Amino acid sequence: MTTVRYFAAAEEAAGLASERRTEPTLDALRLGIVADHAGLAGILPRCAVLVDGSRHDDDVALSGSETIDVLPPFAGG
Repeated sequence: MTTVRYFAAAEEAAGLASERRTEPTLDALRLGIVADHAGLAGILPRCAVLVDGSRHDDDVALSGSETIDVLPPFAGG
């Protein structure tokens, strides 16, 4: 299973810090987490979604052993 970790506002919107998912592609994962956590619908399009620390196209296949990080934009300097 793929581990999805939510940070900052994404964690607040999802209501949890992490979860295990089984979607076969990044696109399917995005759709699945919004379906299960409606609060992410407005945040996810602005988030960086990293697969094992790197950005990928939405059609990337997930083997089930990845770590997905959902990182909303951060302010700071």
